[in-house]
Amino acid sequence: MTRPIARVLALLEILQSGGTRTVAELAGRLDVDERTVRRYVEHLLDLDIPVRSVRGRYGGYRLAPGYRMPPLMFTDEEALAVLLGLVAGRRAGLITTSVAAAESAVAKVRRVLPEVLGRRLDALLETADFTTPARPALSAEAEVLLTVAEAARDRRPVELAYLAGHGGASERVVHPYGVVAHSGRWYLTGFDSASGEVRTFRVDRIRSAEKRAGTFEVPADFDPAERVLTALAEAPHRHDVSVRIQATPEQVRAVFPPSVATLEPEGAWVRARIRARRLDWIPPLLAALDRPFVIERPDDLRDLVGALAARLAEHAGSRWS
Repeated sequence: MTRPIARVLALLEILQSGGTRTVAELAGRLDVDERTVRRYVEHLLDLDIPVRSVRGRYGGYRLAPGYRMPPLMFTDEEALAVLLGLVAGRRAGLITTSVAAAESAVAKVRRVLPEVLGRRLDALLETADFTTPARPALSAEAEVLLTVAEAARDRRPVELAYLAGHGGASERVVHPYGVVAHSGRWYLTGFDSASGEVRTFRVDRIRSAEKRAGTFEVPADFDPAERVLTALAEAPHRHDVSVRIQATPEQVRAVFPPSVATLEPEGAWVRARIRARRLDWIPPLLAALDRPFVIERPDDLRDLVGALAARLAEHAGSRWS
């Protein structure tokens, strides 16, 4: 916050929190000298904002009692947090007011935002998918998230500087098909020029994003949320698990969601394919499913299931003495 106007607005925000603020306190918080604080106060007075000077040992500045400030002054990240909280809360069922009330609140926040920021947030809300009622993450930089959302809405290619999970850095041009919030993270999915395939990228790993000239078409019936969930389920991990289960896909999905397993129906059976870093969490879920199953691979999973079955049998035979 280096420009004087930014510090003047920061001073106004401090005064809005109430009470009397000493000149020394304001100088420290704004990282300026006391003379500059007094000059900023004069700027506010020029804008007809009633800043009162309080004399005495505990004097300083405060806003006039009862003065009502204009309703909202948000940074990009603050506006993003408020609107996403309203939208995600409504979709997750966490906001118990009527749909009309929630939509009215979103509209009111949207109306008082600067035009440019409002258009960018509109792009995100128009393109974002929420795969679960879990919280949408705000760890991704607001600027990157808003840029890729705009590009997805306007069908504009975007150039990304990306840092992969293994630490490798790359630059690529992506046709963004959509942005998705899943389990506390934002994901971008679209056609990747570097690989020539549809890829999924974690937004918090995008170092920078810049829209490019041109347009593209999204494939018919493309579902960004479904694509992200499938990509997560198919991500390469240490173990490649394959289990055939005598159940319906709906029954299997009750314990193995799309982000965990891909399913291949085979008559009365379903083959569940799972990529996993560890295997120890799978046997309890198979037990909870309570359906006949055949472990195709790996052998280590058979050992873990057998060990769980032995423990359950031992516990079932126990008597309280």
